[in-house]
Amino acid sequence: MVRPTAPVLLLCGYYGEHNLGDDALLQVLVSSLPQPQQLLITARDPAPVLALAPSAQTVNRRSLLLCVRAALRADVLVLGGGSLLQDSTSFSSLVYYLLLMAVARLGGAELVLWGQGLGPLQHRISRLLVRTVLPFCTAASWRDQRSFDWAQRWAPRLPSVLAVDPVWQMPARPWIGGDAIVLSWRPTPLLDHLGWRRLTEALDRLSAELDVPVIWLAFHEHQDAPLLQRLSDEGLLPMRLKKRSSTLVPQSLEAVFDLVQRARLVLPMRLHALILARLANSPMAALSYDPKVEAAAAMAKVPCVALTSVPSLDDLLALWRDQVDRPADPDQTEALRRQASAHSELLNRMAVDVR
Repeated sequence: MVRPTAPVLLLCGYYGEHNLGDDALLQVLVSSLPQPQQLLITARDPAPVLALAPSAQTVNRRSLLLCVRAALRADVLVLGGGSLLQDSTSFSSLVYYLLLMAVARLGGAELVLWGQGLGPLQHRISRLLVRTVLPFCTAASWRDQRSFDWAQRWAPRLPSVLAVDPVWQMPARPWIGGDAIVLSWRPTPLLDHLGWRRLTEALDRLSAELDVPVIWLAFHEHQDAPLLQRLSDEGLLPMRLKKRSSTLVPQSLEAVFDLVQRARLVLPMRLHALILARLANSPMAALSYDPKVEAAAAMAKVPCVALTSVPSLDDLLALWRDQVDRPADPDQTEALRRQASAHSELLNRMAVDVR
């Protein structure tokens, strides 16, 4: 088979699913790729993907047949950002990505894991499959220590680097300050009615004290946008807070930056909402539904509450009050941006090998 002069790169991820975190990962990935290349990108909705990479071709990520055909065309398959090798979403999701990796490798492609988190892998068969496939990868960059350590044990000869999440490479912004409280909350089984009520009562008191609106940022449109109405329907939203609240579904990453730059306080649950808000140096206190959020908050020196153990109403309110109008140290933000550059450097080394 004769390959075209410019290598064909297939970028696989949770793209085009109206999740701004994955849009941010894709934007950083595309901007980090060496030229020239031909891009194929798996996507459910092509529009947001083509807005970030106009010269790319998209492949319906929900069509296994089309994705397999694309994998056979590729010179390089890149699993681009997130935690794609995991079975907590579903076992079939893990099999999907491993199958594409196997097909691409059989077709002669290089396999690159970029900005990845490894796991959770809850089933023995999942761990066995990942351990089998990892040694066939050409290179990997990991976004957390646990994933890096697992990869070192399971594939000790796989060239790997460890760095903070790739989205930290996006340009930093100045905090402008403040006319709202901005949330990036998501549905989670970790919070029962008591837990939600404690969060909303603390938010009600704080927003009344500051006399500011509360903007519910739907970072993942399909999951997050219904949350405000759902809490209201279940009687978990104080009437005073409901009147101050509105849901915003941002259509771009720039819209997110514009919002968090003007927030007096950002309260993120979503990992990439936390990162984007910190890149805007916004005042912030995080809520962690997953260890990856807690780890990112610790690296960015953001106070964080684990949803497995929500503090008392008074303690929660005291924590949030203390962070209002307290922007981040820009030097700390810049240090994280420098650390994240290791992901891009990995791609540049790969480009030399492919050519």
